[in-house]
Amino acid sequence: MALNNFLFAQCVCYFLAFLFSFVVVVPLSENGHDFRGRCLLFTEGMWLSANLTVQERERFTVQEWGPPAACRFGLLTSLLSLLLAAAHAWRTLFFLCKGHEGSFLYAFLNLLVSAFVVFLVFIASTIVSVGFTMWCDAVTEKGTVPHSCEELQGVDLELNVDNSAFYDQFAIAQVGGAAR
Repeated sequence: MALNNFLFAQCVCYFLAFLFSFVVVVPLSENGHDFRGRCLLFTEGMWLSANLTVQERERFTVQEWGPPAACRFGLLTSLLSLLLAAAHAWRTLFFLCKGHEGSFLYAFLNLLVSAFVVFLVFIASTIVSVGFTMWCDAVTEKGTVPHSCEELQGVDLELNVDNSAFYDQFAIAQVGGAAR
């Protein structure tokens, strides 16, 4: 009976890992589509006035888009986590229903693979959080712009991208990344 409870708890945890990975994959892929393949993480830019004689800020200009590898790493790590969690949930459910038990070698390999994925997820979550903070610092000029990062998703930044949901997308991805 104790083995069944342990397998059931494992199955539930793998299912939750699958859900949280899904919560990261969807917003990151939507943002990649909305920004036309450009990566918003670690992007540098500034507000420039259309008329240099007037001190009014009008338009955000990107000096350098973030490295595409930053967005791809977060997305690929989330996909790996999603697939691995689904496979482990299915395997654990199979063991629970059939009453089978895995070998010690299989348990050790499972431990190594899971530890490696946890390490990758931690790195990817850190990259997403730090990169998004740098984007928000750039777009708000570290708080000197009268709008917050969240409010600026409702403002057309004239970057030839759809920035209408970037804050929500990355806030959801950060929650999913922290929960995994």
